[in-house]
Amino acid sequence: MPWLPELFSAPALEAIEEKWNRKLTTVPYYDGIVSGQFDALVESFAGEPVIHHPVRGRIRGTRAFLAYVTEMNAWMNERHPAIEDVDHLVAPQHGFEEVVVHLDAPMGRVDVPVAITGERESDGRIDEVRLYFSNWPFTGRHLNRPPLLQPDPELDYADVVAEYHRALSAGDADAIVAAFEPDGYAREPAGAQYVHQGHDALHAFYTYLFSNGGGIPLEECTLVDDGRACAVEYNTVRWGVSEVAPEAGMGVYVRGDSGKLAAARIYDDVDPPLGPRM
Repeated sequence: MPWLPELFSAPALEAIEEKWNRKLTTVPYYDGIVSGQFDALVESFAGEPVIHHPVRGRIRGTRAFLAYVTEMNAWMNERHPAIEDVDHLVAPQHGFEEVVVHLDAPMGRVDVPVAITGERESDGRIDEVRLYFSNWPFTGRHLNRPPLLQPDPELDYADVVAEYHRALSAGDADAIVAAFEPDGYAREPAGAQYVHQGHDALHAFYTYLFSNGGGIPLEECTLVDDGRACAVEYNTVRWGVSEVAPEAGMGVYVRGDSGKLAAARIYDDVDPPLGPRM
């Protein structure tokens, strides 16, 4: 997810595939932007380009899209980007990719986890793209992001991902830890320095998250699942006893060999109503 390889020039596609050392069925989001092949990006959409960006909001239409990708290309190249692949899933009608974008910033090198998802037509062209990341690595602040999607009461998923969400909603740290492999981990939106691995670290992390008097119920909106990895877009509306401004987010859950969670990676920018960590 998301760009169509056949729309890129042969030299540009060859360079991207050489970087990733594999034949690509889709060109990764940031690689397409850094390549400067803007016509290929526009033509990858089934209709007019539509992107939902955490800071810029909705970018719609060819003119706005070209202005955005031109600016983003220059902005990234000034900051010497390195794009680290984390995971991806390309399904017939949906898909997601996860990367960590390493960039120069005034405070030094920063690492920004990003999730990109959206819907696709049968020919692979994109309906729209939605990006999720936290502003914390750049600014040390959170930026509220209103919901992009409405909850789907008929969303059908089960197994360990459903167990995780039930435990999250209930504020049950024991149950949420039981959903993980012994060496499983949860990563916060702010990046690699906020990874909690192993049952003891996970219990401490989720106990802290539930310290405002309860759990974190999510309004689940979309689901992409291939049996190994599962991505859920959601809205956060409550944190413990506090209502919070509704905010869009996405979680990616990877199952381990036993069927329990090997990883839970969170992409949102909620400013939780919690005290300082001890």
